Amino acid sequence: MKKKLCSVVVKALSVVFIATFAVSASAQKAGDNLINLGLFYIHTMDSSEPVKVTSPMTATMAGSGSTVNDAATLGIAYTRFLTDNISLTIDGGIPPKFKLDGTGTLAGVGKIGDAKQWSPALVAKYHFGTADSKFRPSIGAGLAYVWYSDIQVTDKFQQALSSKLHQASGGSGAYTSAKSSIDLESSFAPVLNIGASYAIDSKWSVSGSLSYLFLKTKAKIETAMPTSTVKSETELTINPLVAFISVGYKF
Repeated sequence: MKKKLCSVVVKALSVVFIATFAVSASAQKAGDNLINLGLFYIHTMDSSEPVKVTSPMTATMAGSGSTVNDAATLGIAYTRFLTDNISLTIDGGIPPKFKLDGTGTLAGVGKIGDAKQWSPALVAKYHFGTADSKFRPSIGAGLAYVWYSDIQVTDKFQQALSSKLHQASGGSGAYTSAKSSIDLESSFAPVLNIGASYAIDSKWSVSGSLSYLFLKTKAKIETAMPTSTVKSETELTINPLVAFISVGYKF
């Protein structure tokens, strides 16, 4: 009888031990590291100012503007849990290529150009629940540094801009031969984040998050006219809403 009772107790303790181990193994606790791979989808909530000529004369191209199209790319995130509830995440990924289209008086131009956007971010997050919770919602805030590369300008936009600048400088008739280049300013962008993760087992999890970036940039344009280089600029408000769906691995 005693042997049978001992056997039952041992089995019960084994079940409890295994269950406890399984729960703690799926935890996200202080000292844990996570790598997440997934898809970023960037929805731009954008607007723009009219193009303004700043040198060698001043003028405003009334009604001119541009819009930034949505984009998607592969993303990666590294997370370090500082405590059971607080973590730091570094987000990055393959820089998405954004297309700019003309609006207003530039609508007839269609595509103005495109550029790749680099925007690594550092985000501090608070995770609700306990270290043993499989499902953990989170909120966070941080800062991204944004810069641009591979900026391309279409011939059609360069021709339209040449004509408008020629007219703004007092010229008559059409002039479409000038060449233009665009530089987009780098900037810091505050980030707000909400998300949630679900632990599949002791190592793997799935996550989803939504981030909002307060992002503006100034586009500076230089156009080589026959007698001078004309400088103009416009301010773009991009304010992207970024969804990130990913699979995570804990180590």
